[in-house]
Amino acid sequence: MSYVTDIPAASPEEAASHFMHRLSVETDCADVHHAISQQEQDFVLLHVVGSPETFARRHLPGALHLPHSQMTPERMAQWPADTLFVVYCAGPHCNGADRAALKLARMGLAVKIMLGGLTGWEDEGFTFARGEGADAG
Repeated sequence: MSYVTDIPAASPEEAASHFMHRLSVETDCADVHHAISQQEQDFVLLHVVGSPETFARRHLPGALHLPHSQMTPERMAQWPADTLFVVYCAGPHCNGADRAALKLARMGLAVKIMLGGLTGWEDEGFTFARGEGADAG
Protein backbone atom coordinates (compact mmCIF):
# COMPACT_ATOMS: atom_id res chain seq x y z
CA MET A 1 0.00 0.00 0.00
CA SER A 2 1.37 3.44 -0.91
CA TYR A 3 1.18 6.67 1.04
CA VAL A 4 -1.38 7.75 -1.55
CA THR A 5 -3.81 4.97 -0.71
CA ASP A 6 -2.85 4.46 2.93
CA ILE A 7 -5.64 6.85 3.94
CA PRO A 8 -8.86 6.17 2.05
CA ALA A 9 -10.19 8.88 -0.25
CA ALA A 10 -13.17 10.92 0.91
CA SER A 11 -16.56 10.05 -0.43
CA PRO A 12 -17.52 11.95 -3.60
CA GLU A 13 -20.00 13.99 -1.55
CA GLU A 14 -17.34 14.94 1.01
CA ALA A 15 -14.86 15.76 -1.75
CA ALA A 16 -17.41 17.93 -3.57
CA SER A 17 -18.18 19.83 -0.37
CA HIS A 18 -14.48 20.32 0.36
CA PHE A 19 -13.61 21.62 -3.10
CA MET A 20 -16.70 23.83 -3.26
CA HIS A 21 -15.61 25.41 0.00
CA ARG A 22 -12.07 26.00 -1.27
CA LEU A 23 -13.35 27.59 -4.46
CA SER A 24 -15.64 29.84 -2.41
CA VAL A 25 -12.62 31.47 -0.74
CA GLU A 26 -9.91 31.09 -3.40
CA THR A 27 -9.37 31.93 -7.05
CA ASP A 28 -6.27 31.72 -9.20
CA CYS A 29 -4.21 33.88 -11.51
CA ALA A 30 -5.65 32.33 -14.69
CA ASP A 31 -9.24 33.02 -13.66
CA VAL A 32 -8.46 36.60 -12.63
CA HIS A 33 -6.50 37.19 -15.86
CA HIS A 34 -9.36 35.78 -17.94
CA ALA A 35 -11.89 38.05 -16.22
CA ILE A 36 -9.69 41.11 -16.76
CA SER A 37 -8.76 40.32 -20.38
CA GLN A 38 -12.36 39.52 -21.36
CA GLN A 39 -13.72 42.68 -19.65
CA GLU A 40 -15.65 40.44 -17.22
CA GLN A 41 -14.14 41.85 -14.03
CA ASP A 42 -17.06 41.71 -11.60
CA PHE A 43 -14.90 42.10 -8.48
CA VAL A 44 -12.55 44.64 -6.95
CA LEU A 45 -8.94 43.53 -7.18
CA LEU A 46 -6.82 44.70 -4.24
CA HIS A 47 -3.04 44.72 -4.01
CA VAL A 48 -2.79 44.48 -0.23
CA VAL A 49 0.91 44.80 0.61
CA GLY A 50 3.84 47.09 0.05
CA SER A 51 4.49 50.76 -0.40
CA PRO A 52 3.10 52.97 -3.15
CA GLU A 53 6.54 52.76 -4.79
CA THR A 54 6.46 48.95 -4.80
CA PHE A 55 2.94 49.03 -6.24
CA ALA A 56 4.06 51.49 -8.94
CA ARG A 57 6.88 49.13 -10.00
CA ARG A 58 4.47 46.27 -10.74
CA HIS A 59 0.94 45.24 -9.97
CA LEU A 60 -1.92 43.45 -11.66
CA PRO A 61 -3.85 45.40 -14.28
CA GLY A 62 -6.89 47.04 -12.76
CA ALA A 63 -5.71 46.50 -9.19
CA LEU A 64 -6.09 49.09 -6.49
CA HIS A 65 -3.39 49.57 -3.90
CA LEU A 66 -4.92 49.16 -0.46
CA PRO A 67 -2.59 47.60 2.12
CA HIS A 68 -4.40 45.45 4.66
CA SER A 69 -3.09 47.71 7.41
CA GLN A 70 -5.17 50.56 5.95
CA MET A 71 -8.45 48.67 5.58
CA THR A 72 -11.14 50.13 7.80
CA PRO A 73 -14.92 49.86 7.72
CA GLU A 74 -15.08 53.53 6.70
CA ARG A 75 -12.67 53.01 3.81
CA MET A 76 -14.40 49.85 2.59
CA ALA A 77 -17.81 51.61 2.69
CA GLN A 78 -16.94 53.31 -0.61
CA TRP A 79 -18.02 50.09 -2.36
CA PRO A 80 -21.51 48.54 -2.37
CA ALA A 81 -22.07 46.01 0.42
CA ASP A 82 -22.34 43.11 -2.05
CA THR A 83 -18.94 43.78 -3.67
CA LEU A 84 -16.61 40.79 -4.02
CA PHE A 85 -13.02 41.66 -3.17
CA VAL A 86 -10.16 39.61 -4.59
CA VAL A 87 -6.95 40.16 -2.66
CA TYR A 88 -3.40 39.27 -3.54
CA CYS A 89 0.06 39.82 -2.14
CA ALA A 90 3.63 39.05 -3.18
CA GLY A 91 3.21 35.30 -3.42
CA PRO A 92 3.15 32.03 -1.51
CA HIS A 93 5.81 33.30 0.88
CA CYS A 94 3.60 36.23 1.95
CA ASN A 95 0.58 36.15 4.25
CA GLY A 96 -0.63 39.67 3.46
CA ALA A 97 -3.53 38.37 1.38
CA ASP A 98 -4.59 36.08 4.23
CA ARG A 99 -4.50 39.00 6.66
CA ALA A 100 -6.51 41.17 4.26
CA ALA A 101 -9.05 38.41 3.60
CA LEU A 102 -9.53 37.82 7.31
CA LYS A 103 -9.95 41.54 7.94
CA LEU A 104 -12.50 41.94 5.13
CA ALA A 105 -14.45 38.84 6.19
CA ARG A 106 -14.60 40.12 9.77
CA MET A 107 -16.09 43.34 8.35
CA GLY A 108 -18.82 41.23 6.77
CA LEU A 109 -17.48 41.59 3.21
CA ALA A 110 -17.22 38.94 0.50
CA VAL A 111 -13.61 38.07 -0.24
CA LYS A 112 -11.44 35.60 -2.13
CA ILE A 113 -7.68 35.21 -2.18
CA MET A 114 -5.92 34.98 -5.53
CA LEU A 115 -3.54 32.06 -5.07
CA GLY A 116 0.05 32.67 -6.12
CA GLY A 117 0.01 36.46 -5.86
CA LEU A 118 2.56 38.37 -7.91
CA THR A 119 4.78 35.29 -8.12
CA GLY A 120 1.98 33.18 -9.59
CA TRP A 121 1.03 35.95 -12.04
CA GLU A 122 4.64 36.12 -13.23
CA ASP A 123 4.90 32.31 -13.44
CA GLU A 124 1.86 32.32 -15.75
CA GLY A 125 3.59 34.83 -18.03
CA PHE A 126 0.90 37.49 -17.57
CA THR A 127 1.71 41.17 -18.05
CA PHE A 128 2.04 43.52 -15.11
CA ALA A 129 0.83 47.09 -14.95
CA ARG A 130 3.12 49.88 -13.84
CA GLY A 131 2.51 53.32 -12.45
CA GLU A 132 0.95 54.95 -9.44
CA GLY A 133 -2.53 55.75 -10.70
CA ALA A 134 -4.53 53.06 -8.95
CA ASP A 135 -4.67 53.94 -5.27
CA ALA A 136 -7.91 53.12 -3.48
CA GLY A 137 -8.78 56.64 -2.34
